[in-house]
Amino acid sequence: MDTIFALSSGLPPAAIAVVRISGPLAGPALATLAGGLPLPRHASLRRLRDRAGTPLDDALALWFPGPDTATGEDLAELHLHGGRAVVAGVERALGALAGLRRAEPGEFTRRAFANGRIDLAEAEGLADLLAAETELQRRAALDLAGGALSRRVDGWRDRLLILSAALEAVLDFADEDDVAALPPGFAGDVAALRDDLGTALDAPHAEALREGFRVVLAGPPNAGKSTLFNALVESEAAITAASPGTTRDVLVRPVAIGGIPFSFIDTAGLRDEGAGEIEAIGIERALAEFGRADCVLWLGPEGEGPAGAWEIAAQVDRGAAIGKAAPRAAVSALTGEGMAGLKEDLVATAMRTLARPGTTALNARQRALVRDAAAALEGAIGQADPLLLAEQLRLARVAFDRLTGRAATEDVLDALFGRFCIGK
Repeated sequence: MDTIFALSSGLPPAAIAVVRISGPLAGPALATLAGGLPLPRHASLRRLRDRAGTPLDDALALWFPGPDTATGEDLAELHLHGGRAVVAGVERALGALAGLRRAEPGEFTRRAFANGRIDLAEAEGLADLLAAETELQRRAALDLAGGALSRRVDGWRDRLLILSAALEAVLDFADEDDVAALPPGFAGDVAALRDDLGTALDAPHAEALREGFRVVLAGPPNAGKSTLFNALVESEAAITAASPGTTRDVLVRPVAIGGIPFSFIDTAGLRDEGAGEIEAIGIERALAEFGRADCVLWLGPEGEGPAGAWEIAAQVDRGAAIGKAAPRAAVSALTGEGMAGLKEDLVATAMRTLARPGTTALNARQRALVRDAAAALEGAIGQADPLLLAEQLRLARVAFDRLTGRAATEDVLDALFGRFCIGK
């Protein structure tokens, strides 16, 4: 196993730069640069030198003997002054040592997984935590990285193992009267576990939390969509003009409101006649966005929007605005009238739709495996042949093991750990 090193903090210049070293030669490497090993898990101020004795920096050196470390290996950290030259000098000195190399993206976390320090679901949570941009994303990712899903899967797996043990007793000792039949309630326990999996599958998806609550602004040309879009994202992201057809493509901007992630989508004005070739393509794409939206803000004539759309009376500061008898919101993006209420309504709706803190939101990989387990349990219900029943329970157990990484393929691991930066 190679010993790896990398800058684990932000790019310099910075006040402090943290260089991490992990592997069997982490101790000798630290001793070479720091003139000896400090006490385990104690920060020690050391003058760092390369092999030629040239001073590199005065830094804090920390030594963490394995296996009780973040990676499960011997681990060292150097807390340096965060200048570019300092970091580059220390990295050159480490790279000159035999048996050391720069880490690949996600390699520290992959080693933590390989050494049993975290499971696959926790690693996915850590990746989400690094990418989190809103409070809701942060809290959901922290729950996942802290093992919330893993504990839930372990509970499912324990229940499945109890069922499998009861079935194995039937298969192994079928000639003994006291264990010749399945225990009472066996089928009900299988159905209850299947139903629990179904509840998890019905919960909001992790992708919705990661991508944000999708709000599409739609209506005819010059209805005020782009102006409202700019007001919602609080930037001049969309070009606004009095001439129809100004917006010709889908424009997406992520933004957080009240700690909730949103994706606002501005679309081309919808009209049947007078649209040029490029504008017609934009209209087609706008219509396609309706199917992906969590919410459509309809700025056109009342009742002409897609089913379930919010009726928005925009441009209320203008006498020529489209009037509506019962709008969900009446706003003026120019004066700000009604904007606070619209945002509060959107936040409240998104909070009911997105995964709440304390609940487990499954991503696409996790959903597929939970769905496989649920299908296997469904196949077990009513199955009379104990051998076929045992096979269905085995398939469910395999799905659980793949979910937490007890059984994971290399392509899955490559895809996951490729999401991490170098040094993590």
